[in-house]
Amino acid sequence: MRTRHVVPTERLDAQRDQPHALRNRGGRALTWWQRAQVSAIASVGAPFVGALCRTLRWRVEGLEHYDAIVAEGRQPIFAFLHGRILASTYFWRHRGIVVMTSQNFDGEWIARIIGRFGYGTARGSTSRGGRRALIQLKREVFAGRPAAFTVDGPRGPAGRVQPGAVWLAGITGQPVLPFHVEAERAWSTSSWDRAQVPRPFSRVAVAIGTPLEVPDPSTEGVVEEYRVELQETLGALSARAHALL
Repeated sequence: MRTRHVVPTERLDAQRDQPHALRNRGGRALTWWQRAQVSAIASVGAPFVGALCRTLRWRVEGLEHYDAIVAEGRQPIFAFLHGRILASTYFWRHRGIVVMTSQNFDGEWIARIIGRFGYGTARGSTSRGGRRALIQLKREVFAGRPAAFTVDGPRGPAGRVQPGAVWLAGITGQPVLPFHVEAERAWSTSSWDRAQVPRPFSRVAVAIGTPLEVPDPSTEGVVEEYRVELQETLGALSARAHALL
């Protein structure tokens, strides 16, 4: 039985409605046609995700780690792989989580879809606006809202953890909560992350790991040490999720 830690969404709704300097991959502002596509994708995508995921049969291990963090009045910093966004969005829905999403076409339609499941967004990535997004996430965490990272995004390589989640955990004193989601039967896209779309009525395993406490990230070598540890942990959680199936 999953528990929920629900955060009021008024601030998150206002944040989603704010205009962003969106860019396409060439660095140019999104055209009116791209913006229309974003709206269309979100209008279709959110109901699709909800309908699909309601058919899934979930097997969860390690949820007590999340419950313990919440019981202590702390905020988890979720860390997972980019290719598992769809099922993860549904599983952790309506908990007031703020997610870093790219400030481009793909990031915009993703932000609009996940917004309908109760997520806020900090716009930026390792390639554009990342520093600003990390500062916003730091403010959100200090204000009592959990954060989340697709740690190998936005362009990979797949499985290669970027340091953002580790840095945020160290600077805020909150734990990283790693997890992996794996579907027994799924479609995979041809994109770099091999994004997984579970097939209807498939079994889906969620393996949640032990929280990772990160010391002062300004100390030399700390961020890299814990980045490597997080990468290894996610690899182990992937293996565990497969075993649960």
